[in-house]
Amino acid sequence: MSGRVAASRRAVLRGAVLAPVAGLGVSACGGGGDGAEAPLAGPVELGPESEVAQGGAKLYREHNVVVSRGGDGTLTAYNTVCTHAGCAINKLEGTKLICPCHGSEFDATTGKVLREPAVAPLKSLTVEVKNGTLVAEPRD
Repeated sequence: MSGRVAASRRAVLRGAVLAPVAGLGVSACGGGGDGAEAPLAGPVELGPESEVAQGGAKLYREHNVVVSRGGDGTLTAYNTVCTHAGCAINKLEGTKLICPCHGSEFDATTGKVLREPAVAPLKSLTVEVKNGTLVAEPRD
């Protein structure tokens, strides 16, 4: 034999199986790859004001926005791009937002973190009603 060491069949197979799995972890946790969502860039019409019940919240997935209405009727809005890895939050249970990437949870009425790994709150947005339609936009 020459000075080269031949890889065992088991080592080759193990590498072939583990390489794709390792690649998945990098892209899911990277935050800057294809899974990262862009924050709201300008004003966006969400839908009728009546869609948000008093004491409730509504998630507008296509715009990465959640709007809640307090007991006094006050509207609040937050960007639903997770502050941990930039994933779009796609689940709302009552007033709790749940990120699909790593399980971070946020309060839709305050933007505060309820469950890590995220530690920073959601970014607050301006929300107003124009001709019966909710319009959200970034704060200055």
